[in-house]
Amino acid sequence: MYPPTTVYGPTSRTTPTRLRERARYDAETVHAILDEALICHVGFTVDGEPRVLPTIHARDGGTLYLHGSTGSRPLRAAASAEGLPVCVTVTLVDGLILARSAFHHSMNYRSVVAHGRARLVTDPAERSAALTALVEHVARGRYADSRPPSTKELAATTVLALELAEVSAKVRTGQVGDEEEDLALPHWAGVLPLRMVAGTPEPAPDLGPIPTPAYLADYRRAPDPARSPWLEPAPLAGRHVRLEPLGTEHIDGLLAAGADPQVWRWLSMRQPRTRDEMAQIVSDALHAGSRGERVTWVQIDQATGAVAGTTSYYDLYPTSRRQLAIGWTWLGRPWWRTALNTEAKLLLLERAFDTLGAVRVAWHTDLRNERSQAAIARLGAVREGVLRHDRIRPDGTLRDTVVYSMTAGEWPAAAARLRARLGQHATGATAVSPVA
Repeated sequence: MYPPTTVYGPTSRTTPTRLRERARYDAETVHAILDEALICHVGFTVDGEPRVLPTIHARDGGTLYLHGSTGSRPLRAAASAEGLPVCVTVTLVDGLILARSAFHHSMNYRSVVAHGRARLVTDPAERSAALTALVEHVARGRYADSRPPSTKELAATTVLALELAEVSAKVRTGQVGDEEEDLALPHWAGVLPLRMVAGTPEPAPDLGPIPTPAYLADYRRAPDPARSPWLEPAPLAGRHVRLEPLGTEHIDGLLAAGADPQVWRWLSMRQPRTRDEMAQIVSDALHAGSRGERVTWVQIDQATGAVAGTTSYYDLYPTSRRQLAIGWTWLGRPWWRTALNTEAKLLLLERAFDTLGAVRVAWHTDLRNERSQAAIARLGAVREGVLRHDRIRPDGTLRDTVVYSMTAGEWPAAAARLRARLGQHATGATAVSPVA
């Protein structure tokens, strides 16, 4: 495992014969492409004939690991002292270039070509690390969430290592490059962006009540520039509470925090009484997040590190910045009438108005939940009205929902009051009740 370089010097094999301006040799670009791509192609010769095989790869520092089978005679040639001469390529397609002329049709892409001699990985420690990296490359967090390979499985697996030295990337971005005389032609021209988007995970029919892992519920190969920050559960922290993105690792803590039935009295979901039931609630929230419908945080008590409950953004309008709502909020009984919930709301409002630029923040609560309505009003929100028979409660009855809101113009005064209240609480003033 070699440390990565910062720049790969061009060679005769890595210097393009045309469009040289698209070549990149910086390690940041090369490594980002290798890390994002799921499949690479390995080219080599066998008895004077060319062979190109698709396979899985993973980068560890300056070493590229390639997965193979012990049944592949050519790959076993990598065990020789000279190694196996290979050429490895990966390509990511970012868009289709549709020009007015057929000749100028193209693609926006990012590609890498690496030359060198691959060696067979035989050291047990390096082989174990390489196999772990290959699984983690497919889905980060997966290796620890699966059975390690058996001796028989290891015997059937070949791992090659290619030290990244003679490497280059090639990148095409931008718009159509039509000839000037073609600009008046009556044909549409432009770019059709493309990106890989994961669908909803489909559990095996015999899986049982195992929740979808967070690394699959929000599966992305690379940061998505098209994904709005409105949909990202950015970590937030204050003196009393820390808000961190919901994950399956919080299931047990949430089950303990929600043990009191009173916590769930006014919520639109039944109290989870088993770990599997809480796991399902977490899974549903993660799925809603992957669909862009909710952004869910776990509330952590800063003093003890204990999980206290959850809170979310929902009813989001990221494109127009018109509105988001704060809800799906619950706290365990030990944190009722403490500053934790007030500070959590302050953090969420600061992000909504000051960071995301929201025009309006809304709350929805059961008409019968007077304690929640009073708490929302104390935040500085204005009661707008009642949505009759808006939802169905867990017991099957129809719920009337009270709607509150705060606008960007009302936020500065509300923020000053909330910060003052938290300061008073820190010196022993009266605690505030939570919003359910």
